[in-house]
Amino acid sequence: MTIHKEGNRSIAISVLLFCAINLLSFYCFSFKTPMLSWIIFIATLGLLLFVISFFRIPNRILTEGEDAIIAPADGTVVAIEEVQADEYFTDRRLQLSIFMSPLNVHVNRNPVSGNVTYNQYHPGKYLVAWHPKSSTENERHSVAYNNNGREILVKQIAGAVAKRIVNYLQVGQKVQQGKEMGFIKFGSRVDLLLPLDVKIQVKIGDKPQGGVTVLAKW
Repeated sequence: MTIHKEGNRSIAISVLLFCAINLLSFYCFSFKTPMLSWIIFIATLGLLLFVISFFRIPNRILTEGEDAIIAPADGTVVAIEEVQADEYFTDRRLQLSIFMSPLNVHVNRNPVSGNVTYNQYHPGKYLVAWHPKSSTENERHSVAYNNNGREILVKQIAGAVAKRIVNYLQVGQKVQQGKEMGFIKFGSRVDLLLPLDVKIQVKIGDKPQGGVTVLAKW
């Protein structure tokens, strides 16, 4: 397991706060109320470990397949439904949504290999990620991939807690399935807009692993 580069600043700040709070606690409480000092230490250590674990990149054997659309994120499948596309596409599409809790791995990966044909950041609201309008009204970053003439759109969507979306791709870039496309800090949601004729391989409630689980096949 390694730590993602997006966590360097957050972890450094957390370590400084952990040290400052516990030094202050030691001088103020350790002699008169040592139990309180221990409670503060354990609580702040738990928070520090949580922040570090949030930016973890576990060692995984990534899935590759020309006929497969791989999960771009860890989380829980919360929606599989036909929708009218509101961005890039003009036809009806199959929307598959993955909710990412703060406990999930938050690296986002390319679901397919191919060329990036669209890349657009949208400012917006911070509705909770499971809100029906979060896909269209929240802050988000949308990327379209062309895989041998077959196109899909992936939306990185901010939520009530997530306040920063990072995306590493550019229009015209050739990308490889499973490689990093971005990162969402502190939980949210990823939507995929797929052609209606794909064969879905998961169901609502499933917990896919980013870069590993096959969501659909062409």
